[in-house]
Amino acid sequence: MPPRIFLSRSLPDTIMARLADTFELVQAAQDIQLSGPEILALAADCDGMITMLSDPIDRAVLAGCPKLKVVANYAVGTNNIDLDYARSAGITVTNTPDVLTEATADQAFALMLAVARRTVEGDKLVRSGRWTGWAPTQLLGSEILARRLGIIGMGRIGQAVARRAQGFGMDIVYHNRNQLDPTLETTLSARYASLDELLASSDFISLHCPLTDATRELLDKAAFDRIKHGAYLINTARGEVVDQDAMLAALSDGRLTGAGLDVYTGEPALHPRLLELENVVLAPHTGSATYDTRNRMGEVVLDNVAAVLAGRTPPNPVG
Repeated sequence: MPPRIFLSRSLPDTIMARLADTFELVQAAQDIQLSGPEILALAADCDGMITMLSDPIDRAVLAGCPKLKVVANYAVGTNNIDLDYARSAGITVTNTPDVLTEATADQAFALMLAVARRTVEGDKLVRSGRWTGWAPTQLLGSEILARRLGIIGMGRIGQAVARRAQGFGMDIVYHNRNQLDPTLETTLSARYASLDELLASSDFISLHCPLTDATRELLDKAAFDRIKHGAYLINTARGEVVDQDAMLAALSDGRLTGAGLDVYTGEPALHPRLLELENVVLAPHTGSATYDTRNRMGEVVLDNVAAVLAGRTPPNPVG
């Protein structure tokens, strides 16, 4: 009998075919977000799980799956999994680093350009039938050329964003838990800055840090009070890195000119105020949503699961 693998959401067709050839797949009847108890009801007799960042894989779920050997998250982040309990129970947790770096960096820059140049507002105007033609003061936005970009979190994705910013001639500063090697700083044309300096001086602030106890609501009310007046905020990291109420207040009173968001606190639910603000571009958590990237993520997940179930060290263990 092949190993039984619980799959929380359907993946691209080529990956689904490979999974079906290798494992006995267990899925819900509908491809929808499941709760913890719903996951447990399906996965209780499984050898492995392939999960999404939105899946609550807590202690109760893990403890209720006595045969479980591996939880392979189809994501870089693993904050949806009780890592401490998994470790104590001998369950290997894996993720999909590297493969979504470039796509997510593209999304960050797409959001930056869209909010700065008011692209979504322009699209709505043209579609509305109310556009009367070119005008000198119509939908004036901000340039990116030579502006200061502050990157919070200078890992793989943050560095990829810095490489893109070089092409726009941006002045790049970054804040990270550890300062980069000077040679890499030179290559990226990036300078280390304290969080206070970054907030106070950056025209654009792009978030690329993981969600941890230290980064939860890293941008709180006090941080927004220090932020450069008129700055833009871009978030393709995690919604909970930002105090949502403080961000909404800053967007309303002009401390932030605008925001480009791909992630949200409590997603997929949205704060109603976000839907009302025209200076916010909203994307449905699609940072890695390219055909190439999602297929590569699936291949990494499959390799991780196969390695653990064969008694080998997986390519991408967490913790």
